[in-house]
Amino acid sequence: MEHWPALADAVIEILEPKSGGIYFDGTVGEGGHAEAILKKSGPGGRLIGADVDAQAIDSSRRRLAVFSDRVTLVQANYREIREILEAAGVKEVNGILLDLGVSSRQLDDPERGFSFRNSGPLDMRMDPEGGADASELVNRAPLPVLEKIIGEFGEEPRARRIAQAIGAARRKKRIATTGELAEIVARGGAARRPGRHPATLTFQALRLAVNRELENLESFLPQSLPVLSPRGRLVLISYHSLEDRIVKNFFKSVSPGQAKILTRTPLRPDAEEIFLSRSRTRSAKLRALEKAGEEA
Repeated sequence: MEHWPALADAVIEILEPKSGGIYFDGTVGEGGHAEAILKKSGPGGRLIGADVDAQAIDSSRRRLAVFSDRVTLVQANYREIREILEAAGVKEVNGILLDLGVSSRQLDDPERGFSFRNSGPLDMRMDPEGGADASELVNRAPLPVLEKIIGEFGEEPRARRIAQAIGAARRKKRIATTGELAEIVARGGAARRPGRHPATLTFQALRLAVNRELENLESFLPQSLPVLSPRGRLVLISYHSLEDRIVKNFFKSVSPGQAKILTRTPLRPDAEEIFLSRSRTRSAKLRALEKAGEEA
């Protein structure tokens, strides 16, 4: 499937990339947003892109090669924004973008283990070389821990029954594939919703836990304003209610003297974008703010 950057027009409209500006894309992925920013900020705009996924960096490098020395790409977690910018010789940026979703390439590759649609290894790591994968969590975590993860991160009302079903299955044999886990969750009585696989919320919860996604976001947000230049803009696209809550609470904590909120209610994709993205952007919410101060 062709990469579809979520809310791309809204991102460009809010970021307002300009020639001479410097922009940070902390989840560069397949490079869709980055390409749009570089085109809009030509001929002198610069982009620094980061992603923990080495495959994503390789894809972006090929896609953005035409922009030559205007783009810098690094394999790193966006929560390391200060170190990334320092290594690039940059003190402040004019705009920051995070798109917190899983890319189509990650979802469509069974070997990455993000999706139950095509069975593959139970992995789910954004960085395949880093840390414990989902199979370690599913097969070794105490059942109360699994129940808490599925209940809190997945907001799955039947988390206890699912954790018990996983416990019963793993006592017989190690759960090794996404297909096996999806079947166990479905048999275990996961809440069913029209048009949604019963394992959806459990898989979402495990992915968030494996990659420490909420922790990364909470670590990043306080670092964002200090590295924004006056009138610089921060744009965040979330797909999960817990992510959106973290962003919304951070925005509420910012005083009018620090920044101006640009989105009193989050921007959402329209019906056409949802259709073209095969519904993968349907839960996207965009929030943005502008740092206070006068531009130099």
